[in-house]
Amino acid sequence: MRVARSLLGQRLVRVLDGRRLAGAIVEVEAYLGQRDQAAHTYNGRRTARNGSMWGDGGHAYVYFTYGMHHCMNAVAGRADEPIAVLLRAIEPLEGLEVMRSLRKKARKDTDLCSGPAKLCQALGIDRGLDGCDLVEGSELFIEKARARAYPGRGIVTGPRVGVAYAGAWAAKPLRFYVKGNHHVSRL
Repeated sequence: MRVARSLLGQRLVRVLDGRRLAGAIVEVEAYLGQRDQAAHTYNGRRTARNGSMWGDGGHAYVYFTYGMHHCMNAVAGRADEPIAVLLRAIEPLEGLEVMRSLRKKARKDTDLCSGPAKLCQALGIDRGLDGCDLVEGSELFIEKARARAYPGRGIVTGPRVGVAYAGAWAAKPLRFYVKGNHHVSRL
């Protein structure tokens, strides 16, 4: 959970066709590995799809869901400790014209990256970036934009979205977002 909270305010950067697309991370969800009933690795599940979650922290776990959307996590555990943070929303800061062209359905800029699938579509993130290095990478990486994490009063904590199937784990306060930010996903 510490990693999830510390990602808020940092900058997600995607270099696409030589253009820099970037935004401040404003919403995340923590997934706590094998014991977490909402995690793709629950109960030790290892598949080709979730393989990168089992690797070292600092890498991307990009998956395809519902046969139409990509979503991206930052792996946060050590090797064989499949913990990750779903990046749910960013506040677009650079390359907005490219993001708009990739997300033609967005009626306003607050809708460009206000959800995990929207974020991936706007930044051109797909399975080809699964496993990429988010620390030392050059195509997709997280850039330090804040020296300190947001103070507790600046972060809203609540249950994760869309994981009702996970029983008691669905209600756990593992979703974090920047209070008052207009780029957070709508529920």
